[in-house]
Amino acid sequence: MPELPEVETVMRGLRPVLEGCRIEGVTLRRAGLRFPFPERFAERLAGSRVTTLRRRAKYILAGLDSGEVLLIHLGMTGRFTVFSGQGAQNLGEFYFETAAGEAGQGPHDHVVLALEGGARVVYTDPRRFGIMDLFPEVSLASHKLLGGIGVEPLGNEFSADYLAERFRGKAAPLKAALLDQHIIAGLGNIYVCEALHRAGLSPRRKSRTLVKKKSVDPRLSELARHIRDVLSEAITAGGSTLQDFAHTDGASGAFQQRFLVYDREGEPCMKCGAPILRLVQSGRSTFYCRHCQT
Repeated sequence: MPELPEVETVMRGLRPVLEGCRIEGVTLRRAGLRFPFPERFAERLAGSRVTTLRRRAKYILAGLDSGEVLLIHLGMTGRFTVFSGQGAQNLGEFYFETAAGEAGQGPHDHVVLALEGGARVVYTDPRRFGIMDLFPEVSLASHKLLGGIGVEPLGNEFSADYLAERFRGKAAPLKAALLDQHIIAGLGNIYVCEALHRAGLSPRRKSRTLVKKKSVDPRLSELARHIRDVLSEAITAGGSTLQDFAHTDGASGAFQQRFLVYDREGEPCMKCGAPILRLVQSGRSTFYCRHCQT
């Protein structure tokens, strides 16, 4: 499933195409994805102009001049492709190729947005685990998928002090605490494994053991720094491609080439040479080095 860097990469690819542009028409190839599309979904989108495009956790949020917000979650296999309709064009930092005659005709192309100027944005999702919702912007904070989400790990609110406050008295393993979306928004399995290895912390360590009474444990400061660093590096690399993830121009992410522990079971640790181990925590694979991470 795409994690924060992958969603951020897709959002940045869509921004130069969608932001400020009017959606002239919407074609739906089915009645819904993971959930049914909202009532009159296509009619409400058509004619609206996208005023803002941003990411919140693992969701892409498009603000519309109609006063509504289009929420998008890529699920496990969702992806967007942009067809310019006028030859290859440089749109911000991304290039999109002409294929207008084929746009939206694939067996898994479920949503096609026709934009002013001739471009088309196609949403493809073979497993249909993605989500699209449309709701008034005034209800954004209380939306069932957004309410109660924690701070953004790349935002100003995320710090060692914040982690200390949330970990105080918490017996949950450190890996589980970091994956709790009520604590940190959008942080996923791959990047938690990588950050914990960089910080030298065991995924099995109890969260409360990193909290001191009168001062911030320096290990929390290191953990917060490494979380920021690994996410920022992954975004710069365009995310990680394990199965289905691709940019809006069809290119794959490259950060998987920099993995120190994730999906490297049995391979030597790049710090000490000991074999990387794998364990299952809350149904998710955890990769770590028992010698470097304590």
